[in-house]
Amino acid sequence: MSEETKVIEIPVYLTVRELAQLMDISPIDVIKQLMSSGIIATINQQIDYETAAIIATEMGFEAREETPLVAEEADEEGPMPLWERLYAREEPDKLLPRPPVVTVLGHVDHGKTSLLDAIRRTDVVGGEAGGITQHIGAYQIEHQGRLITFLDTPGHEAFTAMRARGANTTDIAVLVVAADDGVMPQTIEAISHARAARVPIIVALNKIDKPNAQPERAKQGLADAGLVPDDWGGDTICVPVSAKKRIGLEDLLEAIILVADSAEIKANPDRPAVGTVLEGRLDRSQGPTATVLVQNGTLRVGDALVAGTVCGRVRRMLNDDGNPITEAPPSTPALILGLDDVPTAGDIFEVMRDERTCRAVAARRIKDDEAKVTMTVRTLTLDNLSQSIRQGQAKELNLIIKADVQGSIEPIVNSLQALGAEDLKVNIIHAATGNITESDITLAVASHAIVVGFQVTVDSAARRMSENEGVDIRLYDIIYKLVDEVELALKGLLEPTYVEKVVGRAEVRATFEVSKVGRIAGCYILEGEARRNARARVLRGEKELYDGHIGSLRRFEKDVREVRTGFECGVGLEGFYDLEVGDIIEFYVMERES
Repeated sequence: MSEETKVIEIPVYLTVRELAQLMDISPIDVIKQLMSSGIIATINQQIDYETAAIIATEMGFEAREETPLVAEEADEEGPMPLWERLYAREEPDKLLPRPPVVTVLGHVDHGKTSLLDAIRRTDVVGGEAGGITQHIGAYQIEHQGRLITFLDTPGHEAFTAMRARGANTTDIAVLVVAADDGVMPQTIEAISHARAARVPIIVALNKIDKPNAQPERAKQGLADAGLVPDDWGGDTICVPVSAKKRIGLEDLLEAIILVADSAEIKANPDRPAVGTVLEGRLDRSQGPTATVLVQNGTLRVGDALVAGTVCGRVRRMLNDDGNPITEAPPSTPALILGLDDVPTAGDIFEVMRDERTCRAVAARRIKDDEAKVTMTVRTLTLDNLSQSIRQGQAKELNLIIKADVQGSIEPIVNSLQALGAEDLKVNIIHAATGNITESDITLAVASHAIVVGFQVTVDSAARRMSENEGVDIRLYDIIYKLVDEVELALKGLLEPTYVEKVVGRAEVRATFEVSKVGRIAGCYILEGEARRNARARVLRGEKELYDGHIGSLRRFEKDVREVRTGFECGVGLEGFYDLEVGDIIEFYVMERES
């Protein structure tokens, strides 16, 4: 490199104008150079690093890829949500008390929405609240000079779905139980989901004004579920309320403040904001909007942020009443405008130093997501748990139990809990009757749990979700076999047995040479399906030429997970390029023998 050659750092994506500014030359000259290279671009058009590097080199510069200054690497103890990692690194003297964030859970028709209506003094059910208030799904109320933030989630499934994406938004769960109905199956599910999130539970015993209310019976049901009311000598605060007649609301708010004070909920308001996207929408007049919950730092109008893979700058911000605000401190919900696209609920957002850094981070995440598509995802199985125990890594085993009848649950739970030890606990996240559903898989993803079924089946939707998310489902017909396998896994002695299962066959009908990749086979799926996460063998007549991994699976230039019978696709094999028309590619997986 000559002494005159200047080194410039180029981000993953940038505009033509930004590239010109980096090189300190006219944007017109950059556009001319792009045109000479066969690229037509405007001054505000984005180009990638590779294109920018070629142009910079042609114009006498040495290009290097810029590394954005963001803390996104996994900690030694494993990955954790971005906002949580950053919050954990705050200096203690900078942390100040923040309002608690409360989620209301409970059985359908037990009065969750009515209770929230009563607290807000509005009528969302009647549709009389303002449009912004209805859609923001989160709001703050003030009680004796203290703010409390409420999240209006549709149910515990949505609450856990956000946790599964890494968004731990809630500080306190309020469990609504109707005094005339008592503890119901959905109540038990809500308790399990709140416990899995490790948040304190306050019980709001609703509808105490009804003539047929039986509060003591409801409390007995709570005690049976492990929530012993405080007036029964337990440690669960149980507040009698009537949402309809506005009885006990002050006591409930007092209980929330009391629990919040004991938990010492704090954040640092003097840092760039980080938090969670609660909801994303495309508004016809305002474009992409997002309801966000600031969990640390303060979000301000003008901030550049990245939410998942979506970038933008906060152009306008509204509070839960629909009024414009200029900043949102910790625990504040806000509707923001100015994003490039609609983010996904549960995405973590973080304010960056500038939009260029946001784009670089988003681009890297897109690449990471694409890489995940080509991988077989596994969260936790009994087999790899056994291996982790042998290596001294595992500390607890989380289980979700589904059984055919209530009488089967107690002996299963008791037997499994008896297997645990101090250094390796068996933690029953949820135990209920019925077949295994999508809700069970969502809870398993969020809790890194294994689903164990006794004399039940798996819903087709739950089966698909478990395969996509890598959740291990174990089905048994005999209790002792169930307990024996878990015990062997806990002792690190469980050795899995796998059998080969052919899932599809394809015929090579054309071959293509692709630069930097090699030979790709244009295939027609004869039977079954081609799966990206399967293994493949190439057969020419009766001779096997290759047995290994799939390098790529594409349809119409798009990477796909699977291609079914009767469709065409392109298949690339890792390290094997001697493909010919007429070859048969067999796709197979190794399944654990039950």
